[in-house]
Amino acid sequence: MTTTLITGASSGLGAEMARQLAARGHDLALCARRTDRLEELRAEVTAAHPGVRVAVRALDVTDHDAVFRVFDEFRDELGGLDKVVVNAGLGKGQPLGTGRFDANRETAETNFIGALAQTEAAAAIFRAQGHGHLVMVSSFSALRGMPRNITTYAATKAGVAHLAEGFRADVHGTDIKVTVLYPGYIESEMSGTAARTPLMTSTEKGVRAMVEAIEKEKASARVPAWPWVPLGVVVKRLPVGMLRKMS
Repeated sequence: MTTTLITGASSGLGAEMARQLAARGHDLALCARRTDRLEELRAEVTAAHPGVRVAVRALDVTDHDAVFRVFDEFRDELGGLDKVVVNAGLGKGQPLGTGRFDANRETAETNFIGALAQTEAAAAIFRAQGHGHLVMVSSFSALRGMPRNITTYAATKAGVAHLAEGFRADVHGTDIKVTVLYPGYIESEMSGTAARTPLMTSTEKGVRAMVEAIEKEKASARVPAWPWVPLGVVVKRLPVGMLRKMS
């Protein structure tokens, strides 16, 4: 049975990934800051899938020492970790130069430095085991520098994608695999104003596309494929003025 660790699992994409992976028979290691929600999710999952083991821990990914400790505790409790999904993140941000360095710094520290800590912890476990699968949840916004409130967010998501790709090069030819996911607009607590767009996909449908890419161990995937694969081609070529209008 596959054992999968998911960070940021208390709500949104992380919680739905837990539900769908449990339905596919994965044992789960779930962590987030809100342990009350994790306990509710554990009760829900074990009721629906009695044969699935679910371990939970409190974790703030900006507490870097805790990241290493919690990952190791999960490994010891569950007898190893087959997959680690680096999902925890923050959507806060403001346009550069508008006096909100605090918001942008918090986004950068959570989304990039926090992801670095998670990747380091997972990579150490995988190297020791000789196998594993790192799944990095990036964002469609990582494909291009983005304006206004998502400038810093998009930059962090581009950074974590490159982080994962660099690790993939390091472990090429081994039994350690790396997947980078680039979700488009998928309904979650972080959707914000994007919830008004007709491009928004339901949480269940969007996460199903993410889970299928994870199970196939794809190197990278824009999810859901429609409309985000063709839109990715367009967005990379848009003039800056048009990009600003559509953001």
